Amino acid sequence: MDGIDHDLLIALLNDGRATYQSLGQQVRLAPNTVADRVRRLQSSGILTGFRAEIDLAALGLSTTLIVDIHLGEDVNRKDFEAGLSTVPQVVSAVHLTGRYDYQLRVVCADTTEFESVIEALKHEHGVRQLESHLVLREVPLGLAGLLNRPDRSTRPAQENRGLRKRPK
Repeated sequence: MDGIDHDLLIALLNDGRATYQSLGQQVRLAPNTVADRVRRLQSSGILTGFRAEIDLAALGLSTTLIVDIHLGEDVNRKDFEAGLSTVPQVVSAVHLTGRYDYQLRVVCADTTEFESVIEALKHEHGVRQLESHLVLREVPLGLAGLLNRPDRSTRPAQENRGLRKRPK
């Protein structure tokens, strides 16, 4: 991955629906060249997809919770993970080190629906203990900062195309 690929990733993070022409203008390449680079980023596994962002509150799903889960001693982790797909309110899960085994992101219409999720997790999925945290608001950060961190950043695209001033 060179600086141009890096710049393309940043542009796609900002607008995943950008056309190859628009991306080409941003990185100073022809649209066909941009298309080739995007396909290469996809085939290499760096670019894994394009997603829509949905306002869940507009759909009536205004209660978001972070739930720390401690499983019962006899619960198989793989079975627990597979079973999460049967709880539609659980929109993401991470396996953790430390005091809790998992952290779930749960989205519900209200606390009554969340209470039914708690009951399902305890009675059907082997959760021994949980601690929930109501999300007041999300702080938008995104991945662009991660790609631009100083210790791992790639050279700017201009340097890769020979647009940098050459020493005399």
